Amino acid sequence: MTINSIKMKRILILFTLFSIVFTSCNKATKNEQNISSPQIENEDLQEESKDKTHNLSNDWVKDIKLDNNSKWKANIESTQGVSVMLNLIKKSNLKTVEDYHTLGAKLDEEKNMIIKKCTMTGPSHDNLHIFLLPLVEKIDYLLAATTTEEASKITVSIVENLNAYKNYFD
Repeated sequence: MTINSIKMKRILILFTLFSIVFTSCNKATKNEQNISSPQIENEDLQEESKDKTHNLSNDWVKDIKLDNNSKWKANIESTQGVSVMLNLIKKSNLKTVEDYHTLGAKLDEEKNMIIKKCTMTGPSHDNLHIFLLPLVEKIDYLLAATTTEEASKITVSIVENLNAYKNYFD
């Protein structure tokens, strides 16, 4: 398998994942969404996901909004999932690329549980997706990392992403 075919498979998996998210999560009707909250559409997620460069920034914080200067009420599974991911990283003994890949697989599993158990709707749901999209990409990058230096940088970015959750969600 070539690197390009692996990348294409990862992109396809990411697209499939978000298709599942949008069909499994309870969606709010257009009337329930307010103007100040971002609207996430499937094609927006697909367009953002096409850029598979190692974007480890947390530029997503420019797009996420608060609920009238308050944190969004998140479902307990999302909050617990973020906590579990932070603990997985904290407890990991990361010395080899394989260690990072093992961590990536565990983070991916927990992220999938958050998505599977999503019960949020409306603007809180939309903002959760703004938080999740870069996290999904970073976990994919971690799983594909080829050096410990690269994997370490990705892991630092994942931690920053996860730590920011508490700034937007209760």
